Amino acid sequence: MPLHRMEEIRKYTNEEREKKLTELNTELMRVKAMVKAGGSIENPARIKEIRKGIARILTIKNEEKRKNIKGVENR
Repeated sequence: MPLHRMEEIRKYTNEEREKKLTELNTELMRVKAMVKAGGSIENPARIKEIRKGIARILTIKNEEKRKNIKGVENR
């Protein structure tokens, strides 16, 4: 899975973001389970990339939520 940039994630619809978040969480669980079982992964830095991708998606979701709340308060 390629690295996702903030600009790309902002262009996604909410459904696409939720789908990508689910995919990344699933992949992270799979990779962590593989490491815990004593296996080695071909790219150990992948765990960090996955975690950063999850954080980026959650950050954008939180920004939009705050923007919507602020918009409602200003009415």
